[in-house]
Amino acid sequence: MARPFSNKKKAAPKKPATPLLAAKAFDDALREIEALSADRLITINLDIPRVVSQVLGVLPGLLALRPAIAEHLQKHDVALLDRLETYALAAWYAHLLWLSSEGAENALKPLLEEAVPLRENLLSDAEALARRGLLDAETVAEIRAGQGHIDTANDLVALSALFSGSWPEIAGKTAATEKEVSRAGEIGPQLLAGLGVREHGKGPGPTEAADKRARAFALLVHAYDQTRRAIAYLRWDEGDADTIAPSLYKGRGGRTASSSDAAATLQDAGPPGPTAPSSPGAAPPGGAPGAAVSGAPSNGAPPIL
Repeated sequence: MARPFSNKKKAAPKKPATPLLAAKAFDDALREIEALSADRLITINLDIPRVVSQVLGVLPGLLALRPAIAEHLQKHDVALLDRLETYALAAWYAHLLWLSSEGAENALKPLLEEAVPLRENLLSDAEALARRGLLDAETVAEIRAGQGHIDTANDLVALSALFSGSWPEIAGKTAATEKEVSRAGEIGPQLLAGLGVREHGKGPGPTEAADKRARAFALLVHAYDQTRRAIAYLRWDEGDADTIAPSLYKGRGGRTASSSDAAATLQDAGPPGPTAPSSPGAAPPGGAPGAAVSGAPSNGAPPIL
């Protein structure tokens, strides 16, 4: 029997949280990040800021289906969905820590000089596309509301993800170029990292930062893939699973095989079984789905900002 779903509109990417909130999420997930076994690590062949924006964008739709997942897939580890926001923000913060270990502060002034006009140009183009119904107007308005250097950096990440996710529909209809869109996704995180180093000094060394980044990324991808499997099972007859929970790898060419491909293959081949393996070290269901993380970073590294 078809199960209704209230919002079939393609979810727009959301800009990541502020570094402070991301730091709290990282601290919350740190035990799981450090406990992840080496055989669970995967190649980082995706743009982490874009992945985080995509996951945060679809999260409300995923959480809307949580009751159905809990009812129909009783052996599925629903804690992975409950902590998906935490994992996404933790991966974002781990990425910023990694960037800050690369001497990001040295490039801060030229990054700001490039970032401010790039944000304005892309935002003006996004507003024009939104007026024509080609981009989500509410998302664009949220980006426009940002102020200050931190918002400039986060806005660039969100704009890059927003344009990239809709590029087939908007190509040739905007003055924005793929090069500008790609560059926005690059310098947004670099700018945040540089601001953090200026404010707090460097965090962990490059090797430690790279290890934490790889582990946080793997934790996020695993949780999202397992959630996609549950959505694919629930929405198989309706055929809208890929709209609700699109593949992180969709539209990426020339990538290396990773653990995420297995989940995508399952969805393409047929509905997966109603059970999914639990994530080692996953926290048991706690607070309400999507609840805000709390607490201060205790990992020994200063917050990015």
